[in-house]
Amino acid sequence: MTTWQDFEHEAPDLAPLVRARFEANRHHVLATLRRDGAPRVSGTEVQFIGADLTIGSMWGAVKAVDLRRDGRFALHSNPGDETMAGGDAKVSGTAAEITDPVELAAYESDLPQAPPGSFHAFRLAPDLVVLTTVEGDRLQIRSWRPGEEVRSVYRS
Repeated sequence: MTTWQDFEHEAPDLAPLVRARFEANRHHVLATLRRDGAPRVSGTEVQFIGADLTIGSMWGAVKAVDLRRDGRFALHSNPGDETMAGGDAKVSGTAAEITDPVELAAYESDLPQAPPGSFHAFRLAPDLVVLTTVEGDRLQIRSWRPGEEVRSVYRS
C-alpha cells in the first residue's frame, strides 16, 4: 500500500504543492463507487497524519459504506476562489479503513478536534496524483504514479 510519505519521497517537488492545495481549504470532494458501480460524490475533510493522507466519516455514512465495500476513490481539492491560485489537485487510489483500536485511538488523538460520536477513519493510498496549474497562457499538468518520475505536460 502506497503512503502519502512514499509520494513525498518519490516526488519531493510536487508533494508539497499538492498538500498545500488540500490544506488551503477545509472541505474537498470525494468520489466513491455505489453498489451498482455509479459514482457518488461527497464532501469530506482530509488530514495528514504521520505517513498517511486520511479522511474520517460519521459512522454509517454512505461514503464510508462505499469505501468499505470498494476502496477505490478520487479526491478533488477545493479550488478556492476564481484565481485557482496554487492550482487544482487530485488524488486517486484505494482507501483502507483503520480498524485496529490502538491505531484508531492514535488517529483520533492526532485530530485537531475529536469527532462528536462514532466514526470511520480511512488511510488513502495514492496511485495517481495530479496538479494542474496555469502558467501564462498554458496549463501545466504534473502527474505522479508510484515508482515513476513526475510527468509534466503543457496544453495551450
